[in-house]
Amino acid sequence: MEQAAGCPAAGGSYPQKNAEILSSQYGINLFLAGLLLTFAWAVHAVGISKSHLLSYLITLMLIQLLWMLWYLCRSCTQRRLIRDKDTHAGARWLKCGITLFAVITLILDSFKIGYYIDFSNCLSPAEGIFPVTHAVHTILQVYFLWCHAKDVIQSFKTLERFGVIHSVFTNLLLWTNGVLTESKHQLNEHKERLITLGFGNITIVLDDHAPQCNCTTTTLCSIFSQGIYYLYPFNIEYHILASTMLYVLWKNIGRKVEHHQQNKTPFKFHGITVGMIFGLIVLTSTIAIVVVYLIQIGGSKIKSELALTMFYLHAIFVLALMCTAGIVALLIYRLEDRSLDNSKNPARKLDAELLVGTAAGSWLLSWGSILAIICAQGHPKYTWYNLPYSVLVIIEKYIQNLFIIESIHREQEKVNDDIKTLRIVTISRGSTLSLTPLYKEIYNGRATRDSSDVPCLFKSSICGRENDGAGVAKEETSQDTSLVMHSASDFSFYSRNSVTNNKRRILKNIAAFLFLCNLSLWIPPAFGCRPEYDNGLEEIVFGFEPWIIVVNLAMPFSIFYRMHSAASLFEVNCKT
Repeated sequence: MEQAAGCPAAGGSYPQKNAEILSSQYGINLFLAGLLLTFAWAVHAVGISKSHLLSYLITLMLIQLLWMLWYLCRSCTQRRLIRDKDTHAGARWLKCGITLFAVITLILDSFKIGYYIDFSNCLSPAEGIFPVTHAVHTILQVYFLWCHAKDVIQSFKTLERFGVIHSVFTNLLLWTNGVLTESKHQLNEHKERLITLGFGNITIVLDDHAPQCNCTTTTLCSIFSQGIYYLYPFNIEYHILASTMLYVLWKNIGRKVEHHQQNKTPFKFHGITVGMIFGLIVLTSTIAIVVVYLIQIGGSKIKSELALTMFYLHAIFVLALMCTAGIVALLIYRLEDRSLDNSKNPARKLDAELLVGTAAGSWLLSWGSILAIICAQGHPKYTWYNLPYSVLVIIEKYIQNLFIIESIHREQEKVNDDIKTLRIVTISRGSTLSLTPLYKEIYNGRATRDSSDVPCLFKSSICGRENDGAGVAKEETSQDTSLVMHSASDFSFYSRNSVTNNKRRILKNIAAFLFLCNLSLWIPPAFGCRPEYDNGLEEIVFGFEPWIIVVNLAMPFSIFYRMHSAASLFEVNCKT
């Protein structure tokens, strides 16, 4: 007892560390149980139905709802207390993004409710309760993240750790469920397309989970069933974004925050016209390519091959542009001498880890395609385009990850407070003259608050007023000298400032261009344009089932990488 009382700080850290370990283990076991249940339903395990999986997810969401309500009520009763905030977490643009995805998720839930009503005769009650619970969960969770994503929790820390980690893994399980449902739909379409490409030796067995009864209104059922799968990509992004924001909140529990003012970095369209124009061209062309691809693929062998060739050529061109832009940005960074910010920042650390971790999904698929091209005995013409495409995917992610990670770790340029000095104006010889130190002098550290160091123009004007009529010629000489000095200083400052501004403008345009390119490359796999499924060469080399397992595991990470990169590049653009 005496020893514990003698060192309270050391003793107090152990329970909190244990709470962190226990809560993380609780979350992992929660996730593994749900993952196993999801897998059992996917492979039609005996005694496991979809209602069991949905019941488990409903229970997790209800527990999270209770915790969030308790936290919100406690926050309302303590709203007058000053709370620590992590200014780097929960950026406004991130909250706006998750709100947009949440709105589309609510539309998805309404479609599921309509689908359940039409097939209510043969669907379990869990399939009707799930979308209602999910809609309530979505609304409250978005409100919670808007209000409390920046919180650094310092009270009830053990309880809050379990509540937050429960929320993190609940969202991850909902993400897994969405990914699996959407992947099964894509897989069924893929199996049908393989026949048109001439791969008849692959066994085609559709994995159908459709209701075993007739729909009450056929037209509405068709709209609901088709619309659900077009909305799933947004639901998937919503849950992964929510889980990352909640994870940062969990990491911040009990953290000591340095109290300093963070410079606001609003997004501005000024100066990024070139990057936006080229990015919008890429985005527009990608949407057109996806529409044509989805129309042509599976129509006939010739149409399918043309669709694949068109996709590969477009992707090769876009990836080559992105590699070039990334290399230019990295070269500009090498020419600058700016230190890196190595302070502790959970949000920034998570961003970097997610970039590298999720890029591994694309790298796995790319190396699989490269190996298949090398080892295959027969090569249809369109498959050769897959080789440069796969190589560029690997290189582009290397370069882009370097650019983003260095950008978010670079310290922002600090502007001297003396720049905000008031402008003193006086009248001398009937003209208005500036009497404060010029910006360039303050920037270069040559201006001080001492009256003896006031610029010569300032002193010449004052001297002219004090010695009125006594030294006109001397005053004119002094003013001429000061103007020459200022002209030389002006030239030196503006040349340096012009170079700096040009570098910043180029970097902002590159970040804007890469932002739109990543959004463009997110669209094809998210909406069913997946050549990894459709070209058929990998299935022949690796076998149908093994390759499909690889694609289904890696594709969700590849899709998330593009959206996360776009979000990170948006932040880079704001900071530059």
